[in-house]
Amino acid sequence: MKRRPSRPVSIGDVGIGGGAPVVVQSMTKTPTQDVDATVKQIEDLRSVGCELVRVAVPDLEAASALGKIRSQVSLPIIADIHFDYRLALAAIENGADGLRLNPGNIGGKRELQEIVAAAAPRSIPIRVGVNAGSLDRNILKKYGHPTAEALVESALNHVKMLEDLGFDLIKISLKSSNVSQMVSAYRLLSKKVDYPLHVGVTEAGTLIAGTVKNALGIGTLLSEGIGDTIRVSLTHNPVAEVKVAYEILRALGLRQRGVEIISCPTCGRCQIDLFSMVAEIENALNHITAPLTVAIMGCVVNGPGEAREADVGIAGGRGHGTLFKKGKVVKKVPESDLATVLIAEVKRMID
Repeated sequence: MKRRPSRPVSIGDVGIGGGAPVVVQSMTKTPTQDVDATVKQIEDLRSVGCELVRVAVPDLEAASALGKIRSQVSLPIIADIHFDYRLALAAIENGADGLRLNPGNIGGKRELQEIVAAAAPRSIPIRVGVNAGSLDRNILKKYGHPTAEALVESALNHVKMLEDLGFDLIKISLKSSNVSQMVSAYRLLSKKVDYPLHVGVTEAGTLIAGTVKNALGIGTLLSEGIGDTIRVSLTHNPVAEVKVAYEILRALGLRQRGVEIISCPTCGRCQIDLFSMVAEIENALNHITAPLTVAIMGCVVNGPGEAREADVGIAGGRGHGTLFKKGKVVKKVPESDLATVLIAEVKRMID
């Protein structure tokens, strides 16, 4: 699919926009002041493919903690700032690779000038983050309530504040918990600017509901070529956010990472405990980063054919099954050995 052209920026050593692959990011859910807990969560995120991590900086103690965190992790860190420009300055001094803030609520022009003066020489990008739940009063008065047009106007106003100071290392996000509103806002904005866009659905909800909303919102935009970096928002462990993000990218053919499991939903023909088998295999292959398609089917008759494009797979029947590659049967296997045989074959393939 054709990607929307966007100007490039870099956060640490991670390029965003300018034709770079869509970047996956997440946000820590630990108190940033708790250095050990935050470092552990960042490492957990890195292990599943997170490429950028955002941390909340609500006070100077959190800003100071950034320096200790930064020295222990390799992922670029984005400091999430609200209201107090001094927190942005402190975050920069403590090694933040990027900032997320709203220029309109960080103070006046003088305060914003100080942030730009500190960020520009260090090539630290600023994400202008507009949220439907926190639009300024003038915008709300004009539109009556949050709309896609209101989100875009707010973002452009904030971007102009930075541009007027000669700063253009900018990313933009337009977050809403309303998927249709979020999609409409990004579509409008993508026609007005060439800055890279951070795409996501905010306050999306719990694991299942949130995954659906993120997949619809982020997936719709990415399928139209809109979006340079994504964050899946879930009320769940942030590791799940990264995993869902990669599944969205995989489904659209934009990026491939790790094992993709193709498994049948089961029906009355299934004569093996496929649910337990899928869970065992998924857990055993969870650490693999090489792209590989693995099929786990519950029907010996149709399984290999239905998953003929898989790199490797198994299809089970009553008491036995088959190991197959690219839809061709390799050998018969007792049911009790199916999972073990498949796991061993995958490890042989990637070694």
